[in-house]
Amino acid sequence: MHVPFEELSDEARVWIYPANRPFKEEEIAEICTKLSTFLTQWTAHGAALNAGFTMPYNRFIVIALDESQQEATGCSIDASVRIIQEIEAAYDVILMDKMNVSFKQGQYITYKSLLDFKTMVKNKSVTENSVVFNHLVVNKGEFLTQWEVPAHQSWHARYF
Repeated sequence: MHVPFEELSDEARVWIYPANRPFKEEEIAEICTKLSTFLTQWTAHGAALNAGFTMPYNRFIVIALDESQQEATGCSIDASVRIIQEIEAAYDVILMDKMNVSFKQGQYITYKSLLDFKTMVKNKSVTENSVVFNHLVVNKGEFLTQWEVPAHQSWHARYF
């Protein structure tokens, strides 16, 4: 069942998919429709899953799942990956490459390979205080408080 993201508890499990480019307004409307339809029908062993999504900065897809009544299963997680892959193909965007880093440079969000990020750290183009997006957060509460943090407060700290 599709539930507004804001109504899900802080314990809701999250999956974050960073895009290699910002989505255009018309793409956002279409993607929201696709995700709403998917989440309305999303099940695990026939039981409806209470889930929502958000698209911060028109650059990320964040799916949250309330597992207090029904946990995700391998098949349900596979189904969510398929919808993300469909979005990748339909909009020629990369969402599933976990070897990339998203971070802020001023008001802009930058998406770089991990190798490029390391080079930027070495060249001091990125510092310990640069705001990074920590996609390792596991629930909505962490997403709200620990997703967008200075690099020294996330797994990125190992490169400084």
